[in-house]
Amino acid sequence: MTNWLPSLDEGTAPLYVRLADRIEQDIATGILGAGAKLPPQRDLAYDIGVTIGTVGRAYALARERGLVSGEVGRGTYVLDRNPQSVPREAAAIPARSDYAVSGQAPVEFAGTRIYLPQPDEIRMDSSAAPDVGQSAILDRLMHEISTEHPQEIASYSRTHPPGWLEAGARWLACGGWQPAPESIVPTIGAHAGIVAVLSAMSAPGDRIAFESLTYCSFSRAAGLLGRRSVAVDCDENGMIPEEFERLCAQQHPKMLFLMPALHNPTLAVLSGERRRAIVEIARRYNVWLIEDGVYGALISGQTTPLAALAPERTFHVGSLSKAVSAGVRGGWVSCPEPYVHRVLTAHKLTGGGIVYLLAELAARLVLSGAADDIRDRAKQTLAEREALARKVFAGFDFRSNPEVPFLWMKLPDPWLSGTFKAAARREGVLVDDEDEFKPLRSDRAYHRFRIGFSAPGSAEEIRHGFETIRRLLAEPAAGYDSYA
Repeated sequence: MTNWLPSLDEGTAPLYVRLADRIEQDIATGILGAGAKLPPQRDLAYDIGVTIGTVGRAYALARERGLVSGEVGRGTYVLDRNPQSVPREAAAIPARSDYAVSGQAPVEFAGTRIYLPQPDEIRMDSSAAPDVGQSAILDRLMHEISTEHPQEIASYSRTHPPGWLEAGARWLACGGWQPAPESIVPTIGAHAGIVAVLSAMSAPGDRIAFESLTYCSFSRAAGLLGRRSVAVDCDENGMIPEEFERLCAQQHPKMLFLMPALHNPTLAVLSGERRRAIVEIARRYNVWLIEDGVYGALISGQTTPLAALAPERTFHVGSLSKAVSAGVRGGWVSCPEPYVHRVLTAHKLTGGGIVYLLAELAARLVLSGAADDIRDRAKQTLAEREALARKVFAGFDFRSNPEVPFLWMKLPDPWLSGTFKAAARREGVLVDDEDEFKPLRSDRAYHRFRIGFSAPGSAEEIRHGFETIRRLLAEPAAGYDSYA
């Protein structure tokens, strides 16, 4: 057993976090070598003057970071972080963690959105496809599927018909690129596909790089699965390649998740020059790329995707959620062909597998041309709403695009993003503050918020929501207090 007595005098974080940080630091400096056995929780708690629960939480956090392994009754041991000495299959399967016994998990289950809004609140915190009458088409197709395939929809889906793969290849095609059907994995929406790639191609403790503002449901899922988020600085044109290379040299991320076709929430479109630079950096540092093309389904005249520039390391993800119907949960991942089966298996293990009715529905929407028709109607509706936004918010600083279901609004002084979000909710309008898109804590303040305008069902509701927001923006003193 290692004779190890750490000091927790420095720092302001909770004691268990400081202890986990000390474990990581002492492993990095060689004080705790590979295979070293950490002191029993009770002994260490007595030696450093903390509770057993504090030590238990610290050991659990160290395990989630991929630093140690152990079981109740056996002890906790430092892992060998040399990837050549640990089989990937073994590294990817975490041992039972201490918090499974104590009931204390180190990951916070929280977000910034209202999960169950009130019926009279206007949802301007969503960017799902607008209602353009797609229910009639969905009803007809589901009736056809249930009539033609009654046994398949009553059981588990154990095969992937060729039509599912062809539909994915067609829907993901963009910028002159179309993936091969054999590279496609059908998924239960884009999020499930992204999580499957993460699970298949990384291990607990690996660092996952994100843009400094990003789709945070995935970054939170990565933390829940024991991965560590790091952020790459961006500007108004998207990710800065030099910042990505600096992060690769310093922190060695395993994977980069980014939205080059249309960034959420800033609406930036990554230039061809930056795309090529990021691909070359990823090759030099052996980083996997997850390319989120969900909003790309709405954008005309796209630039060549990363999947075309670096097919050997890019997982291109898309879905029907923004252009056709979020409720269908139709999504696809185009994978480097050697890893198709790995992602397919990970999708089954993490999400329970594909749902025949939804996968067949998504495929028929694409192959019949119905998805394209719905997308055209959705884009027309979004263009009309974006035009109304430009009219109502004339004089304010914001970014918008006629093909995109949200805008990125700059707040006038003295508003803060979170304060404005709370004020808008008091007026019955739900918006997303900038914290919704931050993958980790940051000192940088953008003083912006996102307004989504695809969810409200009528022009009157849209206008009322816009005008309510404009009134708040024009009355900055309201940001200091509420007399409700």
